[in-house]
Amino acid sequence: MTSTRTHLTRRDFIASSALMLGTLAHGATVATAEEVIDIHQHTNYAGRTDEELIRHQRGMGITKTLLLPSGRLVKSRSTHFGRSNGLAARCGGSESVAALAAEHPDEFICGANDVPDLPDSVQELEKWLKRGARIIAEQKFSLPSDSPDIRKFAEVARDYQVPMLLHFQVGEYNLGFENFWRILEAFPTVNFIGHAQTWWSCVDEYWDGESLYPKGSVVPGGLTDRYLSNYPNMYGDLSAGSGLNFLLRDEAHSQWFLQRHQDRLLFGSDCDDKDGGGPQCQGAQTLATLRRLLPRPEVRRKILSGNARRLLKL
Repeated sequence: MTSTRTHLTRRDFIASSALMLGTLAHGATVATAEEVIDIHQHTNYAGRTDEELIRHQRGMGITKTLLLPSGRLVKSRSTHFGRSNGLAARCGGSESVAALAAEHPDEFICGANDVPDLPDSVQELEKWLKRGARIIAEQKFSLPSDSPDIRKFAEVARDYQVPMLLHFQVGEYNLGFENFWRILEAFPTVNFIGHAQTWWSCVDEYWDGESLYPKGSVVPGGLTDRYLSNYPNMYGDLSAGSGLNFLLRDEAHSQWFLQRHQDRLLFGSDCDDKDGGGPQCQGAQTLATLRRLLPRPEVRRKILSGNARRLLKL
């Protein structure tokens, strides 16, 4: 990784965090009738029907949803020989998301995906990108994060001018997060979106390298922060339990981080709930937490919709 590390002192972090907490303490009003683009949802998620997915998204008040397909169902090294098929959650493939997006074009758009180590995977991606898919995602396969297979998909993303979203999870998917800078530097015109447990654990400079949902205060300056600071083609997806855990574990740090990277963060739900509200809906909790932590409407609008609109060319 290049040596352009952004210098950050504990004093700078505390001072900026105190300022933001003070703003909240004075009772800033947060509007809820605003555009929200959800960049991370799936069809057939844990068996959920299309009708239940539609109800869930409408219940959360989502304006537009990006549907991320799984790759084909195969037994290969990268799918753990079938264990991780369907993104390890029975998620639907490219046909499924394309059909729902075609049926409800005002509410849904879709991505393209496939298993990277299949010999015809590039052709499969191109088939769906030519039909209007907006992203290559969700890449959730057991491969080194700087592997030749990731590179060949990055080449497709470059040629079709679409972003690529990766699920980073130590020991499972997109391995060797510390090596991903090689991809970022090799493909400066491709926008990459980081997601999942290792991505959000690495906000902490002293992450233990194993915990998937770490608790407690964060020491700022971790690898995730450095990727976002040093590479203009790196973005972050706030979805899933990992994103919510990041937001809640150290709220002073979270507010500082959201402000610092306000042009690179995107709201997503990645939630398999069926109703879109209540304590059981992780997506609704993430959305409510962001609204509470982001009292400034200009910053909130970027993270809830503006960045996604720009990145996905909506």
